[in-house]
Amino acid sequence: MNSTATETSPVSNDSTARSKLQLFLIRGLVAVVWAIVFAAASHSITGSVTVGVGALLALYPLIDVVGSVIDARSQQGSARRVLLAGSAVSTIAAVALGVAATGTVANVLAVFGVWAAISGAAQLIVALRRRAQLGNQWPLLIAGSFSILAGVVYLMLSAGANPRLRLLVLYAATGGVEFVVQAWLLARRRRRLADPASPMLSAS
Repeated sequence: MNSTATETSPVSNDSTARSKLQLFLIRGLVAVVWAIVFAAASHSITGSVTVGVGALLALYPLIDVVGSVIDARSQQGSARRVLLAGSAVSTIAAVALGVAATGTVANVLAVFGVWAAISGAAQLIVALRRRAQLGNQWPLLIAGSFSILAGVVYLMLSAGANPRLRLLVLYAATGGVEFVVQAWLLARRRRRLADPASPMLSAS
């Protein structure tokens, strides 16, 4: 977290925490819904990708773009730059996935793998930098680490004999759940700070 965040007033901090809570919750739920829809649409695909599934593939990184741009509005310094750079990468990924979807499942997994690794690294950096403002964000740290690992695995599987699109369902669902958990922890932290006498444990 950049040094300016520690100089923010308590009211401003609470407003920021509230907006982050809403953003994390919505972002997580949208990812879970996407995973459910994608699972239903792609369960039987093994070779060529259908137009509908291709559209869903291109849509997923755009969820990250919207979330990152909204998130960046309340950030300053390096955290803001990382978020905006991540949104640019996700925009490119959306286009690349749309193009890859005109080919094979292997092409899709390869492109998705590269994007997952890069976006996961960006998420790790942002979560680490704003710990002072929002508390320890272990669900997002886990999600970022998982994204990097998943990206590497997808790249490896794309070169395999029988790549499957359903592998992306786990990625989206896991990330969505972790955003929802982070929103819940942030809500707990806000309540604790508002009522220091509360026995509720700190969100860590």
